[in-house]
Amino acid sequence: MPRFVPAVADERTALLAFLAQQRAALAHAVLGLTEEQAWSVPSASELSLAGLLKHGAVTERRWVVAALAGRPLPGLWPMTDPGADLTRAPGETVPALLAAYRRAAEETERIIAELPDLGVACANEQAAQWSARWVLLHLIEETARHAGHADVIRQSIDGAHAVELLARAEG
Repeated sequence: MPRFVPAVADERTALLAFLAQQRAALAHAVLGLTEEQAWSVPSASELSLAGLLKHGAVTERRWVVAALAGRPLPGLWPMTDPGADLTRAPGETVPALLAAYRRAAEETERIIAELPDLGVACANEQAAQWSARWVLLHLIEETARHAGHADVIRQSIDGAHAVELLARAEG
């Protein structure tokens, strides 16, 4: 993923590209780490890189699948255990979290592609005050914030920075 999103012709493509860039920054934060390192909490906060990765996938599905598309996601909308998506469940691994994040991204892109325009209101009546555009902007903001957290956490673990991790991932 390049450091800057390339110029695009339309809003939908631009918003999805910015979201993809922030997802990549969050996902690449675990590049080359062991499970122990990815789940470690190297600061006074309760955040781990793996927990942020899990939270990113869950949050994206909550907003796009449950709120925007109006599909049932028991336990995620409405939330039954806030904070559970930041902690490790038995048997969870970083590769499984990365795969879940990729699936969430693919699901988002399919749902957004099917919309007639980004002004469409969320189908979930509890979220009907928000549009698809708002949901995408919110996800960009949320993912970017957590990608920043991930960068600081990764630097605390081994000194690696997001830009060099993205470059390493690109080969």
